[in-house]
Amino acid sequence: MKEPITASKRGETQTFHMIRRTPLALDETAAVASINDLNQLLADVMTLRDLYKKHHWQASGPSFYMMHLLFDKHFEEQSALVDLIAERIQTLGGVTIAMAPDVAEATLIPRAPKGRENTATQIARLLHAHEVILLETRAMARDSAANGDLGTNDILVSNVLRTNELQVWFLAEHVPCKPICDEE
Repeated sequence: MKEPITASKRGETQTFHMIRRTPLALDETAAVASINDLNQLLADVMTLRDLYKKHHWQASGPSFYMMHLLFDKHFEEQSALVDLIAERIQTLGGVTIAMAPDVAEATLIPRAPKGRENTATQIARLLHAHEVILLETRAMARDSAANGDLGTNDILVSNVLRTNELQVWFLAEHVPCKPICDEE
């Protein structure tokens, strides 16, 4: 196969772990900590986003249409978070994780099988992924506030945390009630 005539031979302009300082009035140590945290979160949110699209495409059974729509709605909301997190990383002077192999290597969310799963398994898998993201988001929010990175903290709390909590609620309503629900 012939090589594309537009191929660039210039290489990287900023390596992945290099920070480009910008006048944000934020300590460099705090910026680096947030960049590292946000890249981890970005890998996990991208994985969750892709799980939603997988389940959207592979929905089946009596609740097909309802789950097909719900999974796609949540996919779009996670896509918005991906962009928001990536832009914050760039604003802080970092480089975002971006390519599928890098995301797969970095994510803390277990890989789903290639095949189709039933709706209950899909929901359980999504709830687990949300829990991973919520646990890390809460820890990152505390750290970013302690480091004085209020911009990152605001995104983590106002966007990532609230979106994922709401999506958990929507999913959890499809799970049969556990014994604690019967207690008053």
